[in-house]
Amino acid sequence: MPLRISGQRSLKTLPGHNTRPTSAKVRQAIFNIWQGRLQGCCWLDLCAGTGAMGAEALLRGAEWVVGIEQSSQACQVIRQNWSTLAQPHQRTLVLRGDVRQKLLQLPVPQFDFIYFDPPYKSDLYLPVLQLLWQQGCLRPTGEIAVECHTKNPPDLEAILAIGWQQERIKTYGSTMILFLRR
Repeated sequence: MPLRISGQRSLKTLPGHNTRPTSAKVRQAIFNIWQGRLQGCCWLDLCAGTGAMGAEALLRGAEWVVGIEQSSQACQVIRQNWSTLAQPHQRTLVLRGDVRQKLLQLPVPQFDFIYFDPPYKSDLYLPVLQLLWQQGCLRPTGEIAVECHTKNPPDLEAILAIGWQQERIKTYGSTMILFLRR
């Protein structure tokens, strides 16, 4: 079954259950929170999966959308999805590989919005947030949304110890989103 985004546009998806797309409810909630600030923004999608979040950002006027994804098959799907949506003035890039290594190869020095949705049981949360902080990947007015499962959230105390500031926490069913700022 195709994944639908804004305006009932369909996106290609991956077969099987290896990729967990962000639910439509969560996507809509995040874009409602960030609405009015997306036009012309630079967007970074970490552990991008199908690229649905980056696709939504493109539809809402992002100028630059960069995705990092481990799976080569997922990267192909993301490229196809984004190429069908991007307008001539919009730029997209999909980097394949480990998110911790690819963060060191970003074409844009700072982003307005970063969406980070690793596999829920991964050990990526703290190392990636540490690296984002050290690399200065977020603009001073920017914000990060970190998706996790409500039963297994990352250690908020450790995240704040890195230097991140908690902006808000939202819960949608079993999904929790941590919003962070510099």
